[in-house]
Amino acid sequence: MTVTPQDVHSILRRYQLTDGYDLVVDLEKSHGVWIHDSTTGKEYLDAFTCFASWPLGFNHPELMEESFSEGILKVSRNKIVNSDLYTTELAEFVEAFGSKVTPEGFPHHFWVSGGALAVENSLKTAFDWKARKLGRTDFHDDVNDLVILHFEQAFHGRSGYTMSLTNTLPDKVGLFPKFNWPRVSTPFCEFDNDGNIVNDIEAAEAKTCAEIERAFEEHSNRIAAIIIEPMQGEGGDNHFRNEFLEKLRQYADEREALLIFDEVQTGFYGSGKPWFWQTTTVRPDVVCFGKKTQTCGIYVSERVDEVADNVFKRSSRINSTWGGNLVDMVRCTQFIKIIERDNIAELVTKVGDHVIAGLRNIGKETGAFTSVRGKGSLIAFTTPSPEHRAAMLASLMETLVIAISCGTRSVRFRLPLIMTLEDADELLNRTRMAVSTLTSAV
Repeated sequence: MTVTPQDVHSILRRYQLTDGYDLVVDLEKSHGVWIHDSTTGKEYLDAFTCFASWPLGFNHPELMEESFSEGILKVSRNKIVNSDLYTTELAEFVEAFGSKVTPEGFPHHFWVSGGALAVENSLKTAFDWKARKLGRTDFHDDVNDLVILHFEQAFHGRSGYTMSLTNTLPDKVGLFPKFNWPRVSTPFCEFDNDGNIVNDIEAAEAKTCAEIERAFEEHSNRIAAIIIEPMQGEGGDNHFRNEFLEKLRQYADEREALLIFDEVQTGFYGSGKPWFWQTTTVRPDVVCFGKKTQTCGIYVSERVDEVADNVFKRSSRINSTWGGNLVDMVRCTQFIKIIERDNIAELVTKVGDHVIAGLRNIGKETGAFTSVRGKGSLIAFTTPSPEHRAAMLASLMETLVIAISCGTRSVRFRLPLIMTLEDADELLNRTRMAVSTLTSAV
């Protein structure tokens, strides 16, 4: 059967929910920061990068080279279990990731397919660690009193354990059984269009800290971990002060809980650093990664070695049939080579600062949005209402820019890491056009 671009949506609708974009991606004609729609021939400026998961644009020249094509084709022919059958390709990926991407002091890694499963295994790591801290070693003793402290507006996935943490939109977790784990308020910064914090952030942090202390009192020494996105993505691109993250580090140390940073969306150079937490002074115990890394997983500090027989010492405490996907690993290995050689991190910072400055100017001039914020490729702004946000996203699509929502009334950009200053200016020009249409329509 030959499927034409015009057939795509009708075929898919017969078998699945099709609530995505109307366009049909041409995988050959899409290039760099441009997504080619094979139904109309239009090209869209990619400011969402598949929800921050496609880092180096479409058809990067070094993904088209014959040697790379041969290598990734070879591993695609046979899907093997990386957890038990080892290959030179696996070793090349692990060496590249462990030596060039993972910071020093995090010797333990676990690979899996799926960001939610990465978070899930970070929780299992914490539960095992805390149980052993409490002297529990009998695997027949099913105790359900260990909990995870987490935050409002958090998105950590929609698998088993993570369903109890995610709370951005009720329709994503409602009606599903969940654990009643302690949830505290989110003291995020609100900004003006000069980048100054305008809310009483110290009062918000004090309120959250009081809630955290009450949670530790209520659950005694049964809180296994504190988990937070160092910048909340879907919940609203919410940024925290360094002082607050430092306070979380203090709580984790004093109360014997692991500090987990969920960097599935923010990690792998999205902030201009390999990891968002490196833009702060706070060092977590566990980091969850995925999306741009292609394969997903966690890396864990030596703190887990405070207990013997932890999940990185005892076989099968955490495990996965595939242990990640070897095709994704080969692709990630190539990404690492390109990012390191081309100094992509510096480009991400330069372009991100340029886009943030440009958006702030548009916000000041038009009043269409406020609170422009971001680091590197992770950028957002806030519109006056959910209705304004919907109109803004529609207007951006009309100007052939794909962006996505977050929170209740914010728009977020997730820029390709290869975006140039020229591409950034095009994005700003089209955003200005979208605002001008929006102003006359709303």
